[in-house]
Amino acid sequence: MSNFCDAFLQEAERHAAWGTAQLEALDAGIPDGPWDVDLDTGVYRQGGREIRVAILATYDLSERTSMWGWANPGLRGAPVVAAAERVRDFGRAHGLPEFTEEVLDLSGFADPRRAAETLAFAAMGVTGAVGYLGVEAGPSTRLYLLPDDPRVPLAGVDPLTLPRILTTGAALIGRPPRLAVSGYFDHYRLVQRRGETGISADLPDGGTVDVGFDGSGRIASVTVYPADR
Repeated sequence: MSNFCDAFLQEAERHAAWGTAQLEALDAGIPDGPWDVDLDTGVYRQGGREIRVAILATYDLSERTSMWGWANPGLRGAPVVAAAERVRDFGRAHGLPEFTEEVLDLSGFADPRRAAETLAFAAMGVTGAVGYLGVEAGPSTRLYLLPDDPRVPLAGVDPLTLPRILTTGAALIGRPPRLAVSGYFDHYRLVQRRGETGISADLPDGGTVDVGFDGSGRIASVTVYPADR
């Protein structure tokens, strides 16, 4: 594999903006410090904080291959890989080989490590997880986990940070930004109005946001209007 299929990239883009906000919320809720994880119970500990997680995948830095948790012979069928199984099932239902192949050879990518991160990010999106964690589990192994714990804070719609979240998220995957913007509004079930040159949406606080696109489809402006304008 030297590139992801277009359908997979579109799916990842759809979750890019809200996923960016949720990863920030997750990072803010977990203190820095040493970590450990119990693979049998799915309990992750870091900096004195303990949360429940699912095993998503492992990435071999030397071989540049990524293995889904559901394909790991030592974990196959275990409750701790149930979330990874949902990723596989989504891939089967939507024809996405990135989610259905047991082991993906990422050596053909210009940046295999980034490709592994993209797989984890997309998996977070399709499962609706509250983020993902990537940790070094050995000299040549990176372990990816999906938090599955109601104590993890959820990112809300913050009018102050919304322009940054939309522009940052839209640049993450590299697909047309319109999909990231509409996906963000869809995730939060915001009423949106789509036009040829932009998308506007009603915010939870009663305000509105207008997102404009230039002739190349890039975000040209994000304007937030307060509720009392």
